[in-house]
Amino acid sequence: MRRTFRILRRVALGTVSLAVAAVLLGLAGIDYRPYLLAPYFRATSDRLTSRSATNQVVVGPLRAGFARIRLTPEVNAPSDDPEHGRFRQLPLAGLGARHGQSATGTHDDLWVKAVMVEVNGRRAVWVAADALLVPREVAELASVRLEAELGVPREALYFGATHTHSSIGGWGEGWVPEAFAGAFHPGIREWYASRLVAAVGAAISNAAPAALAVGSFAAPEFVRNRLVGERGQVDPEFSVVRVTRNDGASAVIGAFAAHATVLGADNMQFSGDWPGEWERAVEAQTGGLAVFFAGGVGSHAPVPGAHSFDGTRRMGQALAQRTAALLPTLSPQPRIAFGTLGLKVDLPEIHARVTDARRLRPVIAGRLLPVQGTTFIQGLRLGDALWISTPCDFSGELALPLKEHFALRGRRLTVTSFNGDYIGYIIPGKYYHLDGYEPRTMSFFGPTVPDYFTELIRRLGESLAGDPR
Repeated sequence: MRRTFRILRRVALGTVSLAVAAVLLGLAGIDYRPYLLAPYFRATSDRLTSRSATNQVVVGPLRAGFARIRLTPEVNAPSDDPEHGRFRQLPLAGLGARHGQSATGTHDDLWVKAVMVEVNGRRAVWVAADALLVPREVAELASVRLEAELGVPREALYFGATHTHSSIGGWGEGWVPEAFAGAFHPGIREWYASRLVAAVGAAISNAAPAALAVGSFAAPEFVRNRLVGERGQVDPEFSVVRVTRNDGASAVIGAFAAHATVLGADNMQFSGDWPGEWERAVEAQTGGLAVFFAGGVGSHAPVPGAHSFDGTRRMGQALAQRTAALLPTLSPQPRIAFGTLGLKVDLPEIHARVTDARRLRPVIAGRLLPVQGTTFIQGLRLGDALWISTPCDFSGELALPLKEHFALRGRRLTVTSFNGDYIGYIIPGKYYHLDGYEPRTMSFFGPTVPDYFTELIRRLGESLAGDPR
């Protein structure tokens, strides 16, 4: 009996030892090496230098086209028909607490909206969805079609999303995306991409002579730092671009840093949250199109003043009133400086941390996180305005010094998130050692990425900010 006990104890100890060894072998330390010395930075920096050398900002008369395509799906359909947006079940994306349940219906419609601008034959298209984000797979499907069918290169597609947490899910495949967006549905990517393609195509087809004006207003009462409260900063600027065609049609493009999370996990209806309310209110007041882009929403929560749909209405309509008051003060320009620049960005190793000091080895983490070794950022120059897109929840705190940098050069910078890829949160490095969702769970690429992206955005912006050649 004693011998049997000793054997069992040895087996148990051996099993535990093997388990501990497997865990230790599966972990690695945090890489604190300066990004300036890393191969991924050198490769991206060289690429940016090359792209900037050939980039040109042109000046000329503006043409513009506008379009909207309905994104609201039909749920509780008798059978799945992705081509026409009909589904038996489709989850909402954004909040894991919903546990992948299907939406029950629609509170307010979702849209894909596009604004095409063209100067001297060069085009760019703002295209934003009332959605959590534009997934990489969806953006790639749309981009391939648009280049093949309409000759629109990826660099000319400025993707964005309102970041509502009550929009279509089912587009992500794998443990992490399915935790936030529900079970993968094979047809949702093609259908979502088709909506983007249709909106861009329609905007290009109705182009006409136009004028453009830019401005902004401060709205600090509608945003707070959800990570550290008053110890942190927020970006209070609501950016506005107005494009007015000679035939009277118009579009207002807005960007703001507050998360679209007024609606919680108890809401099971499709909705644009407060940005949807802003869009509808601006459209009612202007008679034109309103398009919203999530700005630097990392760590930035909304302050709606009420809960649920009362809160979305209150916040969206109040910001729409401020927007409407700004519009008559803007000076439309029929001739503008215009340029586009896109950049493929090499990324460091994945840092999926299990403790503050230890992370999963990249070969393991890569099987869990839906990210790749490269991503994409891009910039638009429109008169004195610069718009730069990022593939993440980019922090408004990081955007603040960048905005100051370009303001000293006479340029208005707007930084937006969710540009057709998603690589997690990029927030200030001073928060890296905090525990929690943003600094630990969703910071996928280590402590040097905030400084790395800040430098890339600054350099990309500077290549567009100069005087036309």
